[in-house]
Amino acid sequence: MRAMLLTRLCRLADTPEPLAAMDWPQPSPGPGEVLLKISVCGICHTELDEIEGRTPPPRLPVIPGHQVVGRVAELGANARAVREGDRVGVAWIFSACGRCRYCLAGNENLCAEFVATGRDANGGYAEYMTVPAEFCHPIPAGISDLHAAPLLCAGAIGYRSLRLSGIANGQRLGLTGFGASGHQVLSMARHLYPDSEIYVFARSAEERRFALELGAVWAGDTREPAPHRLDSIIDTTPVWTPVVEALANLAAGGRLVINAIRKEGNAGAWLQLDYAKHLWQEKEIKSVANITRRDVQEFLQLAADIPLRPTLQTYPLQDANPALQALKKGDLRGAKVLQIA
Repeated sequence: MRAMLLTRLCRLADTPEPLAAMDWPQPSPGPGEVLLKISVCGICHTELDEIEGRTPPPRLPVIPGHQVVGRVAELGANARAVREGDRVGVAWIFSACGRCRYCLAGNENLCAEFVATGRDANGGYAEYMTVPAEFCHPIPAGISDLHAAPLLCAGAIGYRSLRLSGIANGQRLGLTGFGASGHQVLSMARHLYPDSEIYVFARSAEERRFALELGAVWAGDTREPAPHRLDSIIDTTPVWTPVVEALANLAAGGRLVINAIRKEGNAGAWLQLDYAKHLWQEKEIKSVANITRRDVQEFLQLAADIPLRPTLQTYPLQDANPALQALKKGDLRGAKVLQIA
């Protein structure tokens, strides 16, 4: 089968083609697993973190990709959760132990044995993959394969971030960064909290225009103060400066939710933190860790109900490298998706 593999860690600035195109053996499903014939796979900033070593795979080579849509081509022994021919998605959560206190409480994202798709197990930058049947998610009718892919991570993790923000209808919400996740959060927030004003902070003028098109009441630069203090802010950027700036825009008792698996560089931004300005008055900081099956399932239904259709840029599988380079450079409007079949 055709596949794009990560064979070594590297800096994208120095490596135009971080992934290698290969003919790779087609996998066979083991007990409880299914074989998927992949149609599309979304491209996520987490792939950049894997490639550059901020969240490195435990072993190489590995096939990246964790926003996977395909059809069940074969069932392994005792795989009962789906049937052959079903159209399903695979998200960042590839599996968890199912026995620990976190899993039993529905917090499988915190499981010590959490396995990540495309990092700890081969993912969707290929024609086929295997996955535990219980970690496949039916795609609602009416959502195309292309539009479903970014829902599986950027959308679902955005949904989790919105839940963790504690926002209530009528309160002011801020979004720092406006890429694949941010534009979906704005759409779902307008649906769930119709009386809430949404403010967007983005370094790109194009991203700010896009946010206003989608219904933000204000859009400014990351370092620009909002016209009002905000009750909650969700940060989706890969760096630290927007976190410090966001804290200055929070109202008393407000909460900042950091939606990033890792942050890059510029940790020196914390040296600018002033306790009275940024943290006093019971402000909170909360991180988002991974994702649960519940997040994915609830969000897919919400996306069907809204309806939410992410803005897309598409690439063929063999163009995964230029797509990743474009993402690294911030060349985006919405989400990037690889078309495989």
